[in-house]
Amino acid sequence: MADRTVEDRLREEYFGLLPEIRRVAEHLEVTIRYQILSISGPLEPFERIQAKSRIKECESAIDSLRRRQPNTAIFDADRIDSYTLTSLKDLAGVRVLAFPRSRLGEIDIELRKVFPDWIADPISGPGGEALKYWGYSPTSKTVSGEYQIVSMLTGLFWEIEHSAIYKPVPRLKNIVESPDMQTSTAAVLEALDAFEADFERLVRRPA
Repeated sequence: MADRTVEDRLREEYFGLLPEIRRVAEHLEVTIRYQILSISGPLEPFERIQAKSRIKECESAIDSLRRRQPNTAIFDADRIDSYTLTSLKDLAGVRVLAFPRSRLGEIDIELRKVFPDWIADPISGPGGEALKYWGYSPTSKTVSGEYQIVSMLTGLFWEIEHSAIYKPVPRLKNIVESPDMQTSTAAVLEALDAFEADFERLVRRPA
C-alpha cells in the first residue's frame, strides 16, 4: 500500500470538518441577513442587496493551502502532519453584494456592530475591491469564517471571472497569463466602476 500523501490527509481532514464548515456558513449568513434588514427592507426599486453563503470545496481548499507555502508552493512530504486546512480563513464565507455602491458603507457599519472583533483584510487591486473581514463565530472555535462586502456589479463579474480565469479548467490555464485577457478584465472592471459612478451621480441630481 502506497504511503499517504499530504493531499490524502488533507482530504480526510476536510470531510471531517465539513459539518462544522457548513454550520459556520449558515450561522454567518443568517446573522448577516438579520443585521442588515434595516437597510435591505426599505430599498428603492432600483436598489439591490444580496447576502449569500458559500463553503470552499475540498480541492480548492487544498490548492489554496498549497499556494500559501513559502517559496515553493508545494507540500513537504516529510512534514505531512504540519499542514491543516483550519489555517485557512475562508473555508466558510458570505459575500454581501449591493447596488448602488453607496450602500456598502452602511452595510459595513451595521455588520461591525455584530462582528466588532473580526479582523479587516480588504481586497484592493486591479482585480477589484471589497471590504473583507474574518474571525470566529459562536458555532466554532476551529473553523473561522469570512464575509465580504462588495459592489454587486463587481461581485457578479467575479463569479464568472474567477471560474473562467482565476480557477480555470486545465485547458484554459494559459488564459491566466494572457496580456490580452488581463487587459480585457481590467477594462471590464473600469467600465463597471464608471457605470456605477455615473448612475449614482445622475440619481442624486435634482429632477
